[in-house]
Amino acid sequence: MAALDIDAVEAFVLTADLRSFTRAAEVLGTTQSVVSLKLRRLEERLGRRLLERTPRLVRLSPEGAAFLQPARDLLAAHERALACEAPQERRLVLGISDHVAGPDLPRLLARLGASDPALRIEIRSGFSRPLLEAFDAGEVDAAIVRREADRRDGEALFTDDFGWFAAESLAGSAPVEPLPLASLAPPCGVRGHALRLLDAAGIAWTEAFVGSGIAAVTAAVEAGLAVAPLARRIAPPGAVDIGPDWGLPAFPSSPVVLHSRASDPRTRTALRTLAAAFRARR
Repeated sequence: MAALDIDAVEAFVLTADLRSFTRAAEVLGTTQSVVSLKLRRLEERLGRRLLERTPRLVRLSPEGAAFLQPARDLLAAHERALACEAPQERRLVLGISDHVAGPDLPRLLARLGASDPALRIEIRSGFSRPLLEAFDAGEVDAAIVRREADRRDGEALFTDDFGWFAAESLAGSAPVEPLPLASLAPPCGVRGHALRLLDAAGIAWTEAFVGSGIAAVTAAVEAGLAVAPLARRIAPPGAVDIGPDWGLPAFPSSPVVLHSRASDPRTRTALRTLAAAFRARR
């Protein structure tokens, strides 16, 4: 019976989760071509095609979908064998900005937990500035936040493009005055930036909806209640950027960065996996 290369199996699981050879290579600290070679050799060893590759898409074949859970089990067993005992639980307190998290966060965290069962993840969501202050105070181990104007540290993950999003029913109408705005409550940085832009452009506005979380804000948009400044990545399905048609000021892009003090190699790998997953879905 042919033995399987554990590194190749790990590369397969990462590629399947991130749907990208490039992102898997980032996590593994290698190149896309090395990951591709490992997977090709794994497929040859198994005698089946695990991934379907196109220039823009990587997805599991039926055989790959069937192999994914056994591959996860093999990696977990390998970790236990190396440790010669049950893996010691590790704790990661992670802060994520509301405007960064997006609807895919639960699925990303579930995959992260499946890949490293010994890692207990505690999530704190909120505004970027308070989360950054919590990181500086040692209250969170890592933070994924919008870059603040007075900071240049942190690992750049991606750049979010923003727009003024509304439901199609509202987008099809003439501009409404004053502009009905949906946002998070103060001290949300995106809210503050939006109000400064509107005031500078001389556009009257009213707070039609104030939400305690981004899910509430996107719900208000979907219901046609208001217009919200949102990253395109997290705008609700069917929402339209009405900024150009309604003459609203251009909303500048916003860099997203990772701040981390994690020193444990497995925890750092978990953070690289999460960072790559965010990049893959931006």
